Amino acid sequence: MGASLPPKEANLFKLIVKSYETKQYKKGLKAADAILKKFPDHGETLSMKGLTLNCMDRKSEAYELVRQGLKNDLKSHVCWHVYGLLYRSDREYREAIKCYRNAMKIDSDNIEILRDLSLLQAQMRDLTGFVETRQQLLTLKSNHRMNWIGFAVAHHLNSNASKAIEILEAYEGTLEDDYPPENERCEHGEMLLYKISLLEECGFFERALEELHKKELKIVDKLEYKEQEVSLLVKLGRLEEGEKLYQGLLSMNPDNYRYYEGLQKCVGLYSENGDFSPDEIDRLDALYKSLGQQFKWSSAVKRIPLDFLQGDRFREAADSYIRPLLTKGVPSLFSDLSSLYNQPGKADILEQLILELENSIRTTGQYPGRVEKEPPSTLLWTLFLLAQHYDRRGQYEISLSKINEAIEHTPTVIDLYSVKSRILKHAGDLAAAAAFAEEARCMDLADRYVNSECVKRMLQADQVALAEKTAVLFTKDGDQHNNLHDMQCMWYELASAESYFRQGDLGLALKKFLAVEKHYADITEDQFDFHSYCLRKMTLRTYVEMLKFQDRLHSHSYFHKAAAGAIRCYIKLHDSPPKSTAEEDNDTSKLLPSQKKKMRQKQRKAEARAKKETEEKNEESSASSISKSGKRHAKPIDPDPRGEKLSQVEDPLLEATKYLKLLQKNSPDSLETHFLSFELYMRKQKILLAFQAVKQLLRLDAEHPDSHCCLIKFFHKVGYMNAPVTDSDKLIWSVLEAERQTISWLHGKSLFEANNSFLEKHKDSLMHRAASGEILYILDSDRRSEAVKLIEESSNNPVPRNGALGPIREWKLEDCIAVHKLLGTVLVDQDAALRWKVRCAEFFPYSTYFEGCHSSASPNTILNQRCKSTENGISTHSAGDHDVECVTSNGKLEAFKDLTI
Repeated sequence: MGASLPPKEANLFKLIVKSYETKQYKKGLKAADAILKKFPDHGETLSMKGLTLNCMDRKSEAYELVRQGLKNDLKSHVCWHVYGLLYRSDREYREAIKCYRNAMKIDSDNIEILRDLSLLQAQMRDLTGFVETRQQLLTLKSNHRMNWIGFAVAHHLNSNASKAIEILEAYEGTLEDDYPPENERCEHGEMLLYKISLLEECGFFERALEELHKKELKIVDKLEYKEQEVSLLVKLGRLEEGEKLYQGLLSMNPDNYRYYEGLQKCVGLYSENGDFSPDEIDRLDALYKSLGQQFKWSSAVKRIPLDFLQGDRFREAADSYIRPLLTKGVPSLFSDLSSLYNQPGKADILEQLILELENSIRTTGQYPGRVEKEPPSTLLWTLFLLAQHYDRRGQYEISLSKINEAIEHTPTVIDLYSVKSRILKHAGDLAAAAAFAEEARCMDLADRYVNSECVKRMLQADQVALAEKTAVLFTKDGDQHNNLHDMQCMWYELASAESYFRQGDLGLALKKFLAVEKHYADITEDQFDFHSYCLRKMTLRTYVEMLKFQDRLHSHSYFHKAAAGAIRCYIKLHDSPPKSTAEEDNDTSKLLPSQKKKMRQKQRKAEARAKKETEEKNEESSASSISKSGKRHAKPIDPDPRGEKLSQVEDPLLEATKYLKLLQKNSPDSLETHFLSFELYMRKQKILLAFQAVKQLLRLDAEHPDSHCCLIKFFHKVGYMNAPVTDSDKLIWSVLEAERQTISWLHGKSLFEANNSFLEKHKDSLMHRAASGEILYILDSDRRSEAVKLIEESSNNPVPRNGALGPIREWKLEDCIAVHKLLGTVLVDQDAALRWKVRCAEFFPYSTYFEGCHSSASPNTILNQRCKSTENGISTHSAGDHDVECVTSNGKLEAFKDLTI
């Protein structure tokens, strides 16, 4: 470096490099300017000055200087290396790799360049190149442990675990017998466990077990040693030894479910789907009873039998499990039992059991068959459990009566208000749900979880401004909304995005959805630092797991929701593009002078309000950007705070396609992925791609209403297309004709006949009838009344069950809302939509959407009458009116303020 410079300037060049490494950028710039004063065309100095400026956020100058330096000295590996570092800082990894490769052509043995190149190859999953680079590093510096390990890991990632084993064994051959020293025991033990996991991956179980026993003294992590040993014993079929080891592990941690699962495998009583024969259930019951004698304080040993026991034995086990938890007052009991509701019959047994417990405690103050009196709180937690039980079963009226009784019993328990909020949300009264969540939050202002639950309910009720103020109470700087983004608070951004989408603010909805997508890009970027760190610290098994996790990162549910939400926004922008300024001016010119004046006043007020909010945010950010040392940290200003530029995109469908491709790659088994794909490609006139989406929907669930709609809509659209003229069009036409014959729903049938067959097969399902009605109207718009009648003739039948306290019906609230929107917007029959609303208001009396008689949206409820008679949102009712809640306009519950207990 700096070889062409005189000694004085060469020393200054070394100072530039050192200053860059120690982050003393001003000092480095000063040295660079001193060299350039005498040698203004020195390429390496220009490049290093550019790299230093890049670290000072002067990117445009940095790129200009680095390119100029490279132009002046194309054969300098330093210039190419610096250019690569510049690209790497901007996440342009492919370009950075090209620069590093050019540097390698000039200086093939440069350790630093090779190391940087290997990190980029690991990041970009260029595994073949990664293996080559790590091999070159090992050849150049074979006495360095990290090079051996890096070469082994490279082969493992490149699907060559056997080669990785050979490399690790060769590395062990270079070590002395007394290795490792005391300060490297953990790292060496991790390397040995990694090698054994590779042997297990390759299927060399005997060899792996032998190696494990041989190196036992050198492995520090004894728990991992035992878990690895028992895993190998089970795979070798040595089940008796495995059983003893699992017994030993359970004595160390009797609440580890994985150990119980392993023990069941050892005794031959394990099933993937949980189906057991009566004989197997008897043996399992005996096994867990004996384990219960050994581990009396274990919760898992009592809970696991509830998954496989049936009938009276299930009831007995559930009874003994539930009683002590009700006495103790465990709020999470229902969450623990909730998975049992997916097994037929068990919910009924639980209901009968809990009702018996409730009745016994009410009448005698004790459990059935017991003489000891229960504390008063036992009734409270029994009511709490029953409320959640009936909520799960959709019996909201009974559920609310139970939770109201619990609140009357002990009004100071926060969990009661949180659960009532959840029940009201499920029942459809989102404003009241937000109000009770706010009440719970106010009871403990230091509880972050309760605060987050409150924010979630507010966003579901579209109270975005109030939700923002509540959410920032727990941010780092306080009152700093940007911190929610900095903390990658994705649940908040998704919930607020959905709220903005419901309100029609597509700009802000897009902004929030794309913020979540950016978080995933940041998570992908964050793995970069671990490529060298994990090799250095020898956390090899965790490192490989992390890379596998990163490879499936975009299949996470949050990313799916964000990408799907963004696509829906772009589709809506395509269907209803925002008006341009010229169009708005044209519309304004048609207004009366008085209307124009009112509009201008509104615009001025909105601009003034926006300006004031911006100034307040700037003041807050300025105050919060001053650290304890007195230094000011400038935060980047958001150029598009309202998402207006995002909503003004020229080609919304092109933008949507980018996110659709990510969903198709990472969520191929989601119906929503292919439904959005169909909607998008039909709008883009991409016939074959739309048909591909239809085929994927049929593959996943041919009976689903959306699959049926897309199938019929597609061939109906194709039927109205012009006859093919070009060879490519004829080819597409022939492909579609051939494919149509392979679809059982359409084989030998017209579209009307296929729709009738679908209806006949699913005539008892509301959503299937709605889909058939929609298709009937699309196929023949003159048959609208028939389509509406088809939907209105649907019946909401009770679900058959035993021991029910009140009816459970089939219809779901969200399905009924979707049908109402279908009647009003697609079938465009407002009378039918009104009739449907009145009908659904009877089934969902707490739904604000249908203005049910018990909802906060109904004008005739006591709830609203109370609200109207209050001043400043404070209720004046007496202490006995515990069943009346008053929701103010900001969604806050005030009814409890005047209660005297």
